[in-house]
Parts: sequence; C-alpha cells; structure tokens
Amino acid sequence: MVEELYTVQDVVRYLVSLFSMHGVYVGHGTDNYWDEALELVQAVMFLQPPCDDSTLTSRLTKRERELIAKMAIARTKYRIPTPYLTHRAFFAGHQFYVDRRVIIPRSPIAELIENEFRPYLSKRPERVLDMCTGSGCIAIAIALQFEGECEVDAVDISAEALEVAARNIEGYELEDLVTPIQSDLFDNLPQGDKYDLIVANPPYVNAYDLSSMPDEYHREPELALGSGDDGLDCVRRILLKARDFLTDDGILIVEVGNTEENLIETYPNVPFHFIDLKRGGSGIFLLSADQLELCAPYFEQEYR
Repeated sequence: MVEELYTVQDVVRYLVSLFSMHGVYVGHGTDNYWDEALELVQAVMFLQPPCDDSTLTSRLTKRERELIAKMAIARTKYRIPTPYLTHRAFFAGHQFYVDRRVIIPRSPIAELIENEFRPYLSKRPERVLDMCTGSGCIAIAIALQFEGECEVDAVDISAEALEVAARNIEGYELEDLVTPIQSDLFDNLPQGDKYDLIVANPPYVNAYDLSSMPDEYHREPELALGSGDDGLDCVRRILLKARDFLTDDGILIVEVGNTEENLIETYPNVPFHFIDLKRGGSGIFLLSADQLELCAPYFEQEYR
C-alpha cells in the first residue's frame, strides 16, 4: 500500500478489501467497510466528513500512507476500533476525543438531543443530569443544543473516563456549564438536588452477550458495558433513586438497548414508554417523575 497506492480512493478501496478479508467488525460509528476506511484515511488527513470527489482524488503523502498502514494492522490484527486509532468520534453532529478509557459514542439518544427532547419535556430544562457520561458526549451535546441555557452535571464512576470528559468539556469551552462529577450513580450527589431531566446511558449488556460480543467491543472498558447476569444491575439502582433527584415535572430517559425485553419481564407493572426513533436504534425508555413515584414499590421490591 505504501509504495503502490497514491490517492485517497486507491487506499480506501484497498482498506475495504483488507477489512473484508480479515472479517473486522464495524459498529463504532460506521456500519460498512467503505465508511470505516474513509474515516480512518480522513482522520490521518485532518479532514472532517463528509467526503467529496476532490478528497477521493487527492494524493496522500508517503508519511500519511505509512501511518494508515500501521493503523490498518492495528485494526485488522488487533481488532482495535477505528475511533481509538484516530482518537475522534462523532455524536449529535459534534466531534469528541476518545481513547480506551471510555466507551465509543454511538447512542441513539443523539436524535432526542437534536430534537430538544420534544415532545417529552414541557419546557426547556434548566438543570440536566447525564448519568454514566463516559466521554461526556451526551452532556456536552445537550449544553450545546440548548445554547448555554441549561447546566449539565456529567456523572461517572470512572476517574479515567472523567479525565476524557474534562478534556472534551474544555475543548468546547463549557467549563461553566458542564460539571464532571465522580460518583457511583447517585451516591455522591447532594440529597435534595433536583434536575428537570436525567439522561442515562448506563452499562446494560448481560453476561451472555458480553461474552459473545465481537473482539472490537472487548477493547472497550468492560465497566462501561457489562451490568450483571441480566444486564439490569445499574438500571435497577437508577430506577430506585431517580425520583429523588427529579423536579415534579421532570423526566427520566434511559437507554437499555437489547436488554429491553429483560426489563419488561422484570418490571411487568411499570408503564415504560419506549421511544420510537426515526433514525433507527431502540431500547430507550422514558418515565415521568409521577410514574417513578407510583412505581416505587416495584423498584424497591426488585432491588431487595
């Protein structure tokens, strides 16, 4: 590749064949080999997507081709996801720094943020809690979407993840609006603190799925993925405590992905509203403060 290929299109085409030959798994920001290869090459060129014809016909320097070749080895031989190689990921139209201290942003919650959580919020939120923030992408995207009109607390149990979140917060100059907080879910938050909106993308992968996931997912922090045998360990605790931290007209939004079925079976009497997303994705439910209060006995019983 280094000696024989010169243009972006040549290199991308070669990478597509290489990825296919080695059966790499895509799912960390792209869903096909062409986009995966193109993102890797554009990152080396310090270019932002989308790509146009002038980019495809551009000639790469030898140094760029050498760097791409090293990344291709890491991607195919060691199954390192592309965002960890490029140190960038895109979420809700914004770019974020990522490394192996955090899970790679890919939540369909982005669609809700871009729609400003309409029609579920009765007013623009003044305070938001982003639970299990990781890279801080959800917290930052919310602060940017509401143009500085709300404060966001970004909570994570991992001090390493919060270092990445802080870097992204500083990159967007949002230190006055987005506050990283180290806490095991609600444990370190002041009692009586109230939020208009709590958004949580907690670990929710069950033990079986975690053990059978493609190698690429095992490059991510296991702490950010697995959540007990049924995938609901974190969700149980969130449901138990969320009402205490919501305003009377506040709402809780939680992503549980393919653990949705386990959740419904575990709480058959809870009226979870699963949100229909136009851009795809599933397993995001909503409960109001009133619903959380009414269902408190079910949450307490299941947590015992």
